[in-house]
Amino acid sequence: MATLNVSLPDEMRSWIDQQVASGKFANASDFIRDLIRRNQTEREAIQLALIEGELSGRSSKNILDIISAKKS
Repeated sequence: MATLNVSLPDEMRSWIDQQVASGKFANASDFIRDLIRRNQTEREAIQLALIEGELSGRSSKNILDIISAKKS
């Protein structure tokens, strides 16, 4: 497993320590790995949604139609 040293402001380090103290994470590395996994999953979901949107075809509605429908 690779090692990565990161400098953080004190407030961020304190936040990480609080998350570890909550018992959900074994240590700071576990917390950071969880954040990275969540980010990867989120980015994959966004990428899939963009592809789905591109494949869905062209809409006959303009932006004002879409905004108006959303307000209704």
